[in-house]
Amino acid sequence: MPDTLKDVVPATGMIVVADLEYTSWAGAQESGWSAPGQFREIVQIGAVRVDAGDGFAAHAHFSVLVRPTINPELSDYFTALTGITNSVVAQDGVSLETALAAFADFAAGDIVLSHGRDELVIGEDCALKDLANPFTDADWRDINPPIQAVTGQRLMSSELPSLFGLEPDGPAHDALADARALARVLAHLKNADRF
Repeated sequence: MPDTLKDVVPATGMIVVADLEYTSWAGAQESGWSAPGQFREIVQIGAVRVDAGDGFAAHAHFSVLVRPTINPELSDYFTALTGITNSVVAQDGVSLETALAAFADFAAGDIVLSHGRDELVIGEDCALKDLANPFTDADWRDINPPIQAVTGQRLMSSELPSLFGLEPDGPAHDALADARALARVLAHLKNADRF
């Protein structure tokens, strides 16, 4: 039997709700990024620190753009999906190592929740680039299976707020907006005694 939200989401304490945006191309998700030259390189990390015991009230947020190095030119598909352009990444992006170090400082050892196995993407990207993964020993939990059990649907994190009649927290496929959306969905489900 899969874990429920009550099993995965702490009832109290500070937690970090995180989301990633990573390189993609038309059909890449369906093929598991198996086409030649396609890798899931992180382009944005977004997160919000919330107090699970206080209605998931936000206490801090984090967002950083990352310059991909194996496929340094973002695909038109990715830019259309996320709104993140090559020029913005060139101007504001940092190295993966710098981004992950900053995110690890932000997470500060708290439990991290994501809608999907984002910790695996971090591990893959670190392995591709021969970098130490600062989240190897993190308590990182996937809330996708228990949310799917509640909704009966397989949805992206950006699609969840509208399912519950909540306003979006920003553009879809923006990592920080999606992290905020997940936190709001968790607050909504908790208030509705769904876990």
